[in-house]
Amino acid sequence: MAKILIAEDDKEIAMLETDYLEIKGYEVKVIEDGLGIEQMLAEGSFDLLLLDVMLPGKDGYAVCREIRNKYDLPILMVTARTDSIDKIRGLGLGADDYIVKPFDPAELTARVDAHLARYRRLTGSGDEPSVIEAGGIRIMTESWIVEKNGCEIHMPNREFELLKFMASNPNIVFSKETLYERIWGYDYAGDSETVTVHVNRIREKLEDDPKKPKLIETIWGAGYRLNVK
Repeated sequence: MAKILIAEDDKEIAMLETDYLEIKGYEVKVIEDGLGIEQMLAEGSFDLLLLDVMLPGKDGYAVCREIRNKYDLPILMVTARTDSIDKIRGLGLGADDYIVKPFDPAELTARVDAHLARYRRLTGSGDEPSVIEAGGIRIMTESWIVEKNGCEIHMPNREFELLKFMASNPNIVFSKETLYERIWGYDYAGDSETVTVHVNRIREKLEDDPKKPKLIETIWGAGYRLNVK
């Protein structure tokens, strides 16, 4: 079980982050100021730091600068600032990613999942599941094979990546914008409607009745959810 340290002085936000991360199976500890973070990292084996920028005692930028070369773990900065200069500053100090308040809790957990998986691949400290089973579908992550009822289903790269991401985060609603960012990235020439096209293609291949999808459900006004009982 991965262990996450949340540095956040807003108790409501800290509680929201804790609830969603614990639902995903993570162990979570919370600290409300920047002064005690380094000591907590020294005393506990944390796998990821969720670091608010505006902390009392010592802000997130100062904390990131001081701990980056001492502790080898992903650092995700949380900020209410949308100016690119603030984001660039955080990344320049060694943060691995940033998320802007107010945030979608599903996006938060997805970013945490992605950075932990990337860290494990880079360090060899763990591997993603070689097989993901969801709603009667088997996804072989290493061989990029998808099977339904024992029969292999052809799945091009983007369709496979989208299906694998949603199956790795079951029963969570993701907006089209979040899915687009995670699979295609900001620099890809397209828009979030690309997600709709790919979801429809996946449904045609995997749903018993694509017009009444049960595996990948549309949550109107919110996005898509891959259902697993």
